[in-house]
Amino acid sequence: MTKQVLLTGATGFVGRHVLRELTERGIVACPVVRPASEDRFLGMSGIGRILSTNALFSESAEWWAQALAGIDTIIHLAWYAEPGKYLTSPINLDCLTGTLAIAKGAAAAGVRRFVGIGTCFEYELTGRPLTTDTPLKPLTPYAGAKAAAFMALSQWLPQAGVEFAWCRLFYLYGEGEDERRFVPYLRKSLASGQRADLTQGHQVRDFLDVREAARMIVAASVSTAQGAVNICSGVPVTIREFAERIADEHGRRDLLNFGGRAENLVDPPHVVGVR
Repeated sequence: MTKQVLLTGATGFVGRHVLRELTERGIVACPVVRPASEDRFLGMSGIGRILSTNALFSESAEWWAQALAGIDTIIHLAWYAEPGKYLTSPINLDCLTGTLAIAKGAAAAGVRRFVGIGTCFEYELTGRPLTTDTPLKPLTPYAGAKAAAFMALSQWLPQAGVEFAWCRLFYLYGEGEDERRFVPYLRKSLASGQRADLTQGHQVRDFLDVREAARMIVAASVSTAQGAVNICSGVPVTIREFAERIADEHGRRDLLNFGGRAENLVDPPHVVGVR
């Protein structure tokens, strides 16, 4: 029987690229979608069963145990991620409890491997390069819920006979990104000839194209390695340098207004991962 990979969050920023990577590798992908989104997957090459639910994080472990019959691997990307709201939203707790229900259902259904998606903000951000051995110290409800899911599932799933990997995302950008985020805002301003108000841009970041992130996530899903994985470039760059690179594509560095936006006093100065 062909191995099937269940994918939550298949219509999201990262999920659509993971779906593409799976199908390009010849892996049968089974997306979990809302009923209104089913049609977009019908007839697509490489798509297996389509699971439909109006409330993914409200389904019970028993529902998942039935839905996951015949699934070899889960890539669980779905999570609340509305820009400007997700970091402190109580919905993070719903995502946490829903994720635990998926994992319980996976174990009951005999799923072989569970790949979850975390964040670099689970780590203690001290300014040093972040390895998977860096201690955890989440400072927001979002990062706390992600870290709680990692801690619980890394202890329980292997005991239940399910391989477990946890992919921590760093600063992703690229096709399909929400227009309210930094890179789309900058590109839109430059393309329209409008001034882009930015902070001084001294913060050091680890930027990675979402297409490369998708390749790394799928690689983790077909691996047998377990535990945390950093989905990062490992290359430090300041926000100023990154903005200037994008501006150079348009020949419009003159539109970059560094210092035109107030500094975020809680923004960490240095976030760079180690692959």
